[in-house]
Amino acid sequence: MPDFPRGRSTLPLMLVLLLTATVGSLPLEAQVHYRKDGSPWSRTVPRGPDAEVPGWFYNLGTTGLRVELTEERPETLLIRWVLPGTPAEGKVAPGERIIGIGGERLQVPHRNGYGMEVFGAHGPITAFATGLERAQGSESGRLELRIEEPGGETRRIELEVGRAAGGFATSYPLNCRRSAEISRRLLDELVSLQREDGSWGSPPHDTFAPLALLSSGDPRFADAIERSARFHARTTRARDSSSLINWRYCAAGIVLSEIHLATGAAWILPELEEIATFLLSSQYTDLSQIVEKTRQDRPEDLPKDPLDSHGGWGHNPGFEGYGPISMVTGQAALALSLIRRCGIEVPRERLDIAYAFLDRGTGPNGYVWYEDQVAGPKDWADMGRTGAAGLANLLAPFPEPRYRERALAHARVIGAHPESFPDTHGSPTMGMGYAAAAALADPTAFRALLDANRWWFVLAECPDGTFYYQPNRDNAGYGEDSRLSATAVTAFILALPERRLAISGQQSGEGYPTPASPPTERTQGDR
Repeated sequence: MPDFPRGRSTLPLMLVLLLTATVGSLPLEAQVHYRKDGSPWSRTVPRGPDAEVPGWFYNLGTTGLRVELTEERPETLLIRWVLPGTPAEGKVAPGERIIGIGGERLQVPHRNGYGMEVFGAHGPITAFATGLERAQGSESGRLELRIEEPGGETRRIELEVGRAAGGFATSYPLNCRRSAEISRRLLDELVSLQREDGSWGSPPHDTFAPLALLSSGDPRFADAIERSARFHARTTRARDSSSLINWRYCAAGIVLSEIHLATGAAWILPELEEIATFLLSSQYTDLSQIVEKTRQDRPEDLPKDPLDSHGGWGHNPGFEGYGPISMVTGQAALALSLIRRCGIEVPRERLDIAYAFLDRGTGPNGYVWYEDQVAGPKDWADMGRTGAAGLANLLAPFPEPRYRERALAHARVIGAHPESFPDTHGSPTMGMGYAAAAALADPTAFRALLDANRWWFVLAECPDGTFYYQPNRDNAGYGEDSRLSATAVTAFILALPERRLAISGQQSGEGYPTPASPPTERTQGDR
């Protein structure tokens, strides 16, 4: 979840400072280490398949290599770990550097960082992805690397990386053998990772994992989908005082609505009524909702007038902490729009003020800033907020053309600036899912987004077939779920062009098996 508050009265200044720090001086430490403690490279996880790795490094696809970008040699890749049982095991060692790929020396320095001029994996990361994918589809199936040892001596090695499906098709994920192969594997993996209670452990996973399974249209996943639906139903109610609660209710509203629209399961409707009741109660609409603790602890973040933050959602109901933010507001507006599509009454005036909040935070280029204030007219950064707003507008249950026009503006700015795709504030994989789904409203934007981030889909794939959460600005989701997070969102994105969800352009899921059993008995206090 996002956890970096921003003072309301200083947003424009903070944006200027952020962009100045990351854009104005390219050799700065911020390109490599986003914090002075050495993050992201210094982060480790206690459990899971990456627990043995001594840091949060780039995964180089199916080779088994984990590497770090460095300031002193920015055109090279410093090997920091070799996963056992992989093509690279026994061929290279930590401390060595990759200085050439496929017979060509690496020469372009990395530009990795946070800011308009340094977003994206330009340099050795994209060069490696291109060489690896070419080798995977070649007749030999071998990737040639030039390695520099710590003493300065160099040698050439070859890694066996060929795969039957070859590289991605130019139209991927449509009409693409590799995408189809990955999707089959990831969907099965998601089923195996589903918990006893039907969840996957956090709101992003509990959104994208079931939606990916639902997008497949495969009856084999009906049980896993229903278990997810039961989880969302069991853990939501009309009144709830839990912490960081709005994220979970947004996820539940979106997932249960999509399942109802796909299956027609009638038992979901009263659950959606409860979720709608909660979301409407948690929407910030009046100064009286300001939490007293916020008045005492964060007076600088209080609304300056009755319309400041009006109609939005933050982490929790009303106005607490630093108030409503665009990422949650976009998801809540989307959830309520989907719930209304399911036939549940949602007052138009409450959706209107939610859309007004998002519109206040949207720049002339379609980019959505952190709260209900705009960035510069040509500024852009991470696109998760823009994606959530785009989907909310796309699914708006009203006939006026302005909603479709806004959705297209959001989609087009995502396609125009795809470099920040895997780097959304808070939960980057959540941002990836919403940005990709919103970009689909404009096929040209969606194509531009996937083409610019082909490197990510090539390099995030691990030797065991799961996908990996690559280093970025934030770390929400990088832990023992470092594979689950990326696996769920990758499965979701690859299924989007099939258009089997309302958010991807489908009105219903005809032919999908309907979970017919009534809701399970709730324990006392669930409602």
